Amino acid sequence: MKHIVGILIALLLPLSAWAQDLDMDEYLFGHVGDSYGWHVTTIKGEPVSIHLPVIVHSKTTGWHVFSSKHIEEGESYEGFVLNESGKLVELQPDGSVLKPLDISITKNVLGLMINSLILVLIVLFTARWYKKHDATKQAPRGFTGLMEMMVMMVEDDIIKECVGPDYRRYSPYLLTAFFFIFVNNLMGIVPFFPGGANITGNIAITMTLALCTFIAVNVFGNKHYWKDILWPEVPTWLKVPLPIMPLIEIIGMFTKPFSLMVRLFANILAGHFMLLGVVAVIFLTAKMGIGLNAGLSIFSVLFGVFMDILELLVAFIQAYVFTMLSSVFIGLSRQHQNS
Repeated sequence: MKHIVGILIALLLPLSAWAQDLDMDEYLFGHVGDSYGWHVTTIKGEPVSIHLPVIVHSKTTGWHVFSSKHIEEGESYEGFVLNESGKLVELQPDGSVLKPLDISITKNVLGLMINSLILVLIVLFTARWYKKHDATKQAPRGFTGLMEMMVMMVEDDIIKECVGPDYRRYSPYLLTAFFFIFVNNLMGIVPFFPGGANITGNIAITMTLALCTFIAVNVFGNKHYWKDILWPEVPTWLKVPLPIMPLIEIIGMFTKPFSLMVRLFANILAGHFMLLGVVAVIFLTAKMGIGLNAGLSIFSVLFGVFMDILELLVAFIQAYVFTMLSSVFIGLSRQHQNS
């Protein structure tokens, strides 16, 4: 333990100069926010980054494709520059700026591609075992057995129980949503490339997932579902002349997916902030003396490990909760009048 502490102190001392200029806003939002490049590490004070392709369309000059290294230091390239919020804008001759059509491969986009590829490989690897073996005579082991256990848990304990008799038609979407969220949550905890991208902590991603559930609920809802919304079984004076209850039910159609979107986004983002805040203690106390810094650094590292373990649990719980609530909402849209 003494050797570990000594090594830790030796590693932290060179960072004290940097810690004096630590900007917490830039530190926190720089890690959880999106960017046009992917910072991997720092070697001898020099950042090592992956330069991603910038793809934008200007209304005046057409399409532009170039590397993000040209705009890293706030420099202008081909008339484009990063604004204060880190978004690419086009400089005009009169000094104004225009926002171009931006379809660049950013950090979150690349992270989404990598995590989606990982999910596809997991599914294909698992399916490969079933193609080569008779599952009725031989039980899978190892990773395939783990995947079978998780699929059966989600299928039997969540989807089947919440959706009802026709649960099989919704199983592909709900299983995909569960494993997509779970894989992205896990990869977000990994502190090195290709992990660390804040995918499920991005509200655009959670909004898309919630929109898929919204479509599954309202497009495939049966007539009893729509009857309960437009003409619920309440006293008539609550429906006419003022449609109070139908209006409340219609608002509820949108608040349910909205709650799904915000719950997943807020919980994952808060987890990233907590982990980053614990790590920041090491650098914020660097100029308070070696004794205090070393003591708090050890505490920060140990508490950070505990938080990482806790985040593993949160990664599973958030995927579980999103799938369960989506199943409940879909099940309510498939209920019959006598159910």
